[in-house]
Order: sequence, then C-alpha cells, then structure tokens
Amino acid sequence: MATCDVLIIGAGPGGGSAALHAARAGLSTMIVEADPEVGVPVHCGECLSQLAIDNLDLDLPENVVALECKGIRVIFPDGTAKLLTEKGYVLEKHLFEQWLADEAVKEGASLHLSHRVTSMERVYNSENEFSNWKIDGRGIEFPIECKAVIDASGVSGAASKLLDMKTEVEVIAGFQYEMTDVPNDGYLDFYLWPKYSPHGYVWMIPKKGERANVGLVTTDKKGAIKYLDQFVEDTYLKGKVIQNPMWRKPGIKPRPFGGTIPISGPREITTGDGLILVGDAAGFTSPLFEGGSHLALWSGRAAAKTIATAIGAGDLSDDALQPYVRAWKRRFPPYDKILKGKTSLYDLSDDQLSSMARCLPKELGSMTPLDKVWIGIKILFRNPLLYTKGVISVLLSFGYSRAKHFGW
Repeated sequence: MATCDVLIIGAGPGGGSAALHAARAGLSTMIVEADPEVGVPVHCGECLSQLAIDNLDLDLPENVVALECKGIRVIFPDGTAKLLTEKGYVLEKHLFEQWLADEAVKEGASLHLSHRVTSMERVYNSENEFSNWKIDGRGIEFPIECKAVIDASGVSGAASKLLDMKTEVEVIAGFQYEMTDVPNDGYLDFYLWPKYSPHGYVWMIPKKGERANVGLVTTDKKGAIKYLDQFVEDTYLKGKVIQNPMWRKPGIKPRPFGGTIPISGPREITTGDGLILVGDAAGFTSPLFEGGSHLALWSGRAAAKTIATAIGAGDLSDDALQPYVRAWKRRFPPYDKILKGKTSLYDLSDDQLSSMARCLPKELGSMTPLDKVWIGIKILFRNPLLYTKGVISVLLSFGYSRAKHFGW
C-alpha cells in the first residue's frame, strides 16, 4: 500500500498549486490524475491576469504563454464596446498545467497519471478522532493511505460525490473552437449578445500567429454548439478555418472542446476531517465571466499551507482546517453581490444592455466615485426603467469581476 502525508486528486491548476506548495512545505505528496496526460483535454478559455501572476509569485516560462494581452473588451448587442485594461496572458493551458506539475515533482511530489479515485474511507481511532484516509481506485498505486486529501478534481468533485457531502453547484456549459487567421489588437473580446449565448457570453481569446479560441458559455447546454456555429456564421469569423489545438493528436477531425463550469458560487462545505476542496471542486469560479484559474491556484496554495500547519500540530479535524475557510471568505469576491448582478444582467433585453453600455465610459477600469455618480445620472435621465431592472447591481457585478477580485 502506498502512503503519503497528502494525496491530491487532480493535476489541474488547483491540484498543481497544492502539490507544489505541499511539497515545498516538506510534506510527502502524491498527485493522482485521472487522465493519461496532464492538462489534456483543455477545459477553459486559457486566460490569466498579470495580477494573478503577481499575487501567486509565478515565474511563467515563455513556452506556456500564447499571447501577452492588454485586457478585456466587452461588446454589447449594438456594437458598443468598452475596455477593461488589465494586463495578462493567454496561456497554452496544457503546457502551463504540465509546467506546474513538473515544478511540484522537482520539489519532491510524485505524479501518477491514469489514476482515478473510486472510494474514500476515513479511519477514526478509539476516541473517535480522525486518524487517516484509505483511498482506492483504478491505477497501480492504489490503495493509498494518507493523512490528508486535497480534492482538485474539477466541477464533478470526487470527494463531494463519493462522500455524499450534500452540497450542490449549478453549472454552465462552455465550448470553443481554435480558429486561424483571426486578427487581434491584444484585447480579449467578450460579447454580451443574448441572441448567441442565452444566460452567458461569447468570447474571442487571441493567441500568437493569429490563432484564437472562439467560444461561449450558456445555460442551454444542448444548444451550445448550435449557438456557437451561428455566431461564427454571422460575424467576421465566417470562413475562418477551425483547426485542432496543439494538444490534440493529429488525424482527428477538428471539433469544439470545453466542459462544464460551476457558476453558483462556492459549495456550502469546502472542508471536512482531513479534507480540503479547491478550485472548481469547491465551486470557486468568478460567477459573471466564469474565470477560475486564479481562484484555483490561490486556493491550492492556501489548502497546502493549512494542511501543513495541521499536520505539524497533529490535528487534522475539520475544526483545525477552518483557517482555510476563513481565508477564502476573507479574500474572495462577494459572491452574493455578483450573482445578484448576474441575474439582473440576464433580465435585460438587447436594447437595455446597449442603452446601459452607452452610459459607460470607454475605460471601465479607472472609474472614480465621481464618474460612477455621473453614470448613475445619465442612466436616470436616458433610461430610468433600467433602475427597476437592477442596473446598479449589474454594474457592481462588473466591478467585482476585475482581476483584483480574482475575476481572471
């Protein structure tokens, strides 16, 4: 039976971050990844802000960067465009996740691919105190005995499912193509066009060599590909070549890639005896634009540090892991306010969205309190009905989706 201090389920950004910091803390660390290759397939748009890089003290190697970008351009139904100028990067996400896992291995962690967890059992001593875990699954390293588990297994959440933690998250479908011959000016384009993405948005995320990820999120999971194809057909992207991304094996017909994303905020329970949930497994995404990498990386680091402290103290009870919960609640954005604004946003018609946009300054990232008052006055005089539709909560939601609030 394999043994370790901490077992990390999943080698995505949350798992890689957790493994790196657990190994740096001197813990014997194992990572089990269900897929045969780290980072493949890619499930997200592949963006990470400069603030996230600074916050996490990451030194990105050149090969994981697909483009240095200037920020985000939000485009409304009538074509009105507003800028959120925040520097960042478009990543080759599979290479980024592989680099992160490699860094963890260099620090002493062990990585085991094609290992899927199928059962989790807590062991308690005669005094009913948590002792350790017995983990089983498919893969030659199983069964595994460990002191603590960090679940970074994604939105499905291995621990939440196998342990029946009775916490649910709402999800949204995200799909994208990689396309060629798509010009860019260094901005990521986010289209708030309900016609093409009911309760979601469309994106064009540029990469080097005029490549681009073109995709969308929508609550209409069954119709997602149809909406995406219609957007491509109706815009400047018509006729652009859809190609396989560099991580996909040659000889396979190009097709959309992506997955499901949690959008309802954090799970009610993110810890348990000897257990911490991170990233998508904990429901940690920014609800408006579904950014999750920054949150995953930060929560992985916080989880590793919390567990290292708990192991050092010889107490891995749920109570001993509450500093993690207090930390993310203190640092993460006010999810209730973002979700309220998101609900109001999706209640606006195309005309109302555009009317709101025309009242905003071109640059959204540097508004002073006086600017915000002036915006409120313009909305009041031009379209007072927007106030009854919750436009103020919409604007607050935009503000809380910036990089400094873990928005991307």
